[in-house]
Amino acid sequence: MSMKLHVGSLPYEVTDAELNKLFSEAGTIESASVITDRATGRSKGFAFVEMSTAEEAKQAIEKFNGYSLSGRNIVVNEARPKTETRGAFGSGGGYRPGGYRSR
Repeated sequence: MSMKLHVGSLPYEVTDAELNKLFSEAGTIESASVITDRATGRSKGFAFVEMSTAEEAKQAIEKFNGYSLSGRNIVVNEARPKTETRGAFGSGGGYRPGGYRSR
């Protein structure tokens, strides 16, 4: 069963292809994607790499956690499941029609 890894502290110029090539040294890669800002298209400095097995993922963590990549020590650990952190209308309070009235 595949396992997804979170890769942090990445140099901003690292691409999906470079990440794929690097992590393939630890095993078979299902996917590798650098997370980018929607507005600017610039890397946010972290990525997700999905390894084909849990054993390969553990090897990748051991091999690459603290690895120096373009002068930065990357952080590699098991990705946590995505959770819903925002409400229906963003991070602010709930929707209140009619405006605010003071009494």
